Amino acid sequence: MKKFNQILVIQTAFIGDAILASSLLEKLHHFFPQAQISLLLRKGNEALYSNHPFLKEVLVWDKSANKTKNLFALLKTIRHTKFNVIINCHRHGSSGFLTGFSGAGYTAGYKQNPFSFLFNTTVKHIIGDGRHEVERYNELIEDITNKEIFKPKLYPSVENEEKVKPYKTGNYVCMAPSSVWFTKQLPKEKWIELCNKTDAGTNIYLVGAAGDTALCEEIKKNSKRNNIHILSGKINLLDSCALMRDAQMNYVNDSAPLHLASAMNAPVRAFFCSTIPAFGFTPLSDNKKIIEVTEQLDCRPCGLHGYKACPKGHFKCGNGIEVRR
Repeated sequence: MKKFNQILVIQTAFIGDAILASSLLEKLHHFFPQAQISLLLRKGNEALYSNHPFLKEVLVWDKSANKTKNLFALLKTIRHTKFNVIINCHRHGSSGFLTGFSGAGYTAGYKQNPFSFLFNTTVKHIIGDGRHEVERYNELIEDITNKEIFKPKLYPSVENEEKVKPYKTGNYVCMAPSSVWFTKQLPKEKWIELCNKTDAGTNIYLVGAAGDTALCEEIKKNSKRNNIHILSGKINLLDSCALMRDAQMNYVNDSAPLHLASAMNAPVRAFFCSTIPAFGFTPLSDNKKIIEVTEQLDCRPCGLHGYKACPKGHFKCGNGIEVRR
């Protein structure tokens, strides 16, 4: 184990996946406290790990321009660093290429990766068997650690804490109403209903990216509450973490803010519309609850990631959710 002094974790998928990968950082640091740990992410997700206490560096793959050129540049950097261990959480060929030709003495990844034949250790990534994604991640490092599961964790800085401090006056809840996928998103009318049912003395903060502001404005405009504050596009991911951690409750879709709550052990209520908890992306906070439609729908789930519109046209999995629950 002493030889594991340079470790790289690769997760070049989307924000939620990048957040959950922090569970591996927690465990690897616990088992190899003297090791220098690096993390490879897709461009746009690196802000999650600003000033992370366990990381030597965050490598970034820019897929938006010169994708192949940047990939080969990354391989050169990885080989130059001479990593002892590379843990690949991604199943696509690009990350498998980096892993397989890294020159690392120990490599682990999923069997579905096209380059898995070059890895030392492979496990099958199975979605739908009830296991959480962090359990599937942990399988990749069981050979060099053990079976214990570590929770994901993020680390807001002092600057992040100061940014949201003015909002922490009195009781407040956070709501993240948007999602990249329409069928993962609780309908707007349901969010309005939730706002109206929230105690009048509790501030409501609508959080999300800048692109979510129009939806937040619609919710605020149509709600009876006058204590709704739109923070989408005004605070970043780690700011949101610091705010969500101390909220009385956080209301989220099956989307990235759900995993932000998990990483802060923040209280959370998660709405699952077209996707199902058995996929393994449920909240991990101590205070958590999943809210989904009670009717058995033969069309649910309609996919792993959701769609831009309901394939059946009725969106019963979202419209049928009872906010009062």
